[in-house]
Amino acid sequence: MRLVAAGALALAISCVAAQPARAQSQLTVYCSVLADWCQLMAVEFEKRTGIRTNISQKGSGETLAQLRAEAANPRGDVWWGGTGDPHLQAAELGLTEAYRSPSLEALLPWARRQAEQSRYRTVGIYAGALGIAFNSELLARKRLPEPRCWKDLLDPALRDEVQMSNPASSGTAYTAVATFVQLFSEEGGFDYLGRLHRNVSQYTRSGPAPARNTARGETMFGIMFLHDAVAEAIEGFPVKVVSPCEGTGYEIGSMSIVKGARNMEAAKRWYEFALTPEAQGLAARAKSYQTPSHPGAVVPPQAPRLADMKLIDYDFAKYGSSAERRRLIERWEKDVGSRAK
Repeated sequence: MRLVAAGALALAISCVAAQPARAQSQLTVYCSVLADWCQLMAVEFEKRTGIRTNISQKGSGETLAQLRAEAANPRGDVWWGGTGDPHLQAAELGLTEAYRSPSLEALLPWARRQAEQSRYRTVGIYAGALGIAFNSELLARKRLPEPRCWKDLLDPALRDEVQMSNPASSGTAYTAVATFVQLFSEEGGFDYLGRLHRNVSQYTRSGPAPARNTARGETMFGIMFLHDAVAEAIEGFPVKVVSPCEGTGYEIGSMSIVKGARNMEAAKRWYEFALTPEAQGLAARAKSYQTPSHPGAVVPPQAPRLADMKLIDYDFAKYGSSAERRRLIERWEKDVGSRAK
């Protein structure tokens, strides 16, 4: 099966590469990962294809809102990266194009399931687990114990010492809300979020921001995808990460082609490029440490190991629906975000 998959991949790339560029010599990519990774992907894609690539970098929640606003007149061609829930919602709303890549069978099972669940309107390109990061220097200075569990962030001694992003703009934070609901039940999850609210100093716009702020001592604790905090630790900042004892949710970072894309053939060439192990290996060069969806991609030793974590059976079908996302965010804004501390 591996030889068949490899042959299909080679055929897909050769067929796409053989197509003339014609008038489609440019591409607009909505990118929902860190800016350095976005730019590196664009540079390498341009080298291989000669297609001028424009990058618009925004969080996945913001990108979903942009796709909805532009539905009648799409301006982007590909949405690359960001949590999978908004990609699934875009698929459900008919904002993305069905495309069954010949490269699909070469990918890990969770990436293929993402494609099947969306009727091939999105595909998994990486995975990453949610967790806690803390600044070890600040923790030692205040003589506080290292956290092990989600409940440890509710300690009254941590007032204004925690940051997480805002679920209205950040796919990371929406994954957190959905994780707490699945871990503790809906009422228990919102009770947890309400109690956590007393200790939150800021709800940031983007998911990686709490990792940066924790690393630089602007907050003691952050809730984020662990790979974002690992990147800060590798840079030498005093950051440690924790996979919580109760269990945690995870993301399947995804890729979708925009419905009605102006540069459809160029979009498919990007799609096939992004599924190759070579392209997925660029993550490490950009200091991003997610788990790639192609088993042939190089995984840095510093990357968090999903196999070592207590992951919940995250219900991507339910929490990837637009109605559920809207309902949970509205409840969070009413019951949590708008509350005084």
